[in-house]
Amino acid sequence: MPSQIVPNLWFDTQAAEAAEFYVGVFGGDSRILNVAHYGEGSPGVPGTVMTVEFELNGQRFVGINGGPKFTFTEAISLQITCDTEEELDRYWEALTDGGTEGRCGWLKDRYGLSWQVVPSGMEDVLRDPDPDRARRAMTAMLQMVKLDIEAVRAAAAGKT
Repeated sequence: MPSQIVPNLWFDTQAAEAAEFYVGVFGGDSRILNVAHYGEGSPGVPGTVMTVEFELNGQRFVGINGGPKFTFTEAISLQITCDTEEELDRYWEALTDGGTEGRCGWLKDRYGLSWQVVPSGMEDVLRDPDPDRARRAMTAMLQMVKLDIEAVRAAAAGKT
């Protein structure tokens, strides 16, 4: 069943390029579903891409070429939960290529979209019922750029 919530991402003119990039990064069950073009009498240049509908691992998105009026901010980000260090490294490297690294597992890709690349188990260690363990984990995470779950677990255990 398709998701009832479909994020729409506003680009200046790069919606098709971005969708192809994201499909390449996520691979597997990711694909371009539909491309619509501006027609005569529309607000865009006739024949240019208006929207691109695409899926990333089964999650549908729509990229809109709406012009430079709006840009992405960190007020919204997309989270990728990774089961292995290799998976985390792969997403981190691909999405920071042409983008910028942030703090605490956040990054901006080459289009300015914010992502959080998070190892599985991070929420559990940060919500440890022992407040001292949770505090140590949070302190360790706040010092990181790309997240390292083993280092956060070690910090939670007091092994720094």
